[in-house]
Amino acid sequence: MARRFPLAGLLRLRHAEQERAAATLAAANERMRDAADARTAARRTLDDTASAMPVEDAATLSAVAAARAATRGMLEELDAVVRTRRADADRAQGEYNAARRSALGLEKLEEQHTVQATAEELRTEQNALDEIAARSRGEGGAR
Repeated sequence: MARRFPLAGLLRLRHAEQERAAATLAAANERMRDAADARTAARRTLDDTASAMPVEDAATLSAVAAARAATRGMLEELDAVVRTRRADADRAQGEYNAARRSALGLEKLEEQHTVQATAEELRTEQNALDEIAARSRGEGGAR
């Protein structure tokens, strides 16, 4: 039976951290996509209002100008939100990469441990078989 990897608990912890970081990254990417979609929708609205309303008097022109100004303001705010969410997503990606590196290092150690433990077991088994064979020859020759 192979010896248990002494850092198995730490490896489980690293995997849990990696999964948590992956979930955080997925959520950050989703929020970033949502903000980009909202910005695209606002941009379309701005483009649509420019051609949708026939301007026949000063009041309509004033209303269109106010709507366009409000939409531009909203676009600027959405740009800021997209930048913030992109920074959050980048930070989450960095945390995921760090967690993955930590887990990979321990996974490699576990692999090496398994190879060494298996080789040790095979050596022990081979030594026992050699000892049994040597006894059998010794006992067989003595009779």
